[in-house]
Amino acid sequence: MADHPIETLMSTAMENIKNMVDVNTIVGDPVETKDGSVIIPVSKVNFGFGAGGAEYLLKEESNKDKEDNKSKGPSFGGGSGAGIMLQPIAFLVVAEGQIRLLPVNNNAIVERLINLAPELLEQLKGFNKQKNKVKKQEEQNEDITL
Repeated sequence: MADHPIETLMSTAMENIKNMVDVNTIVGDPVETKDGSVIIPVSKVNFGFGAGGAEYLLKEESNKDKEDNKSKGPSFGGGSGAGIMLQPIAFLVVAEGQIRLLPVNNNAIVERLINLAPELLEQLKGFNKQKNKVKKQEEQNEDITL
């Protein structure tokens, strides 16, 4: 038994969507700047797809048409549609041994916290080292005065 026309319609539409939406649509191709930084765009992709069809019998006008309709079977009418929305959401910037996420939306608090986390850890380590250094100096001063 031959494929139903709706199957062909859906297969064609899905193949075209598959060609449009791939990994490079979401995480774009990297771009290298003059200073050696690499910028990678990150996007959000939404898409929808719908297909439908119906079989119907043509109004019979003559005996010849009856015979043609019997051999062909019912007629088919159908259609499909798709919509795609591509929205840039951030850029990954790789520079000087660091990776930073620069969101397109300025209100993105989570992304800012993620970007600040490594700097905060470095500052805490530095603060802790400085505190230990001061403590050792105080202990040495106490030893000298005794």
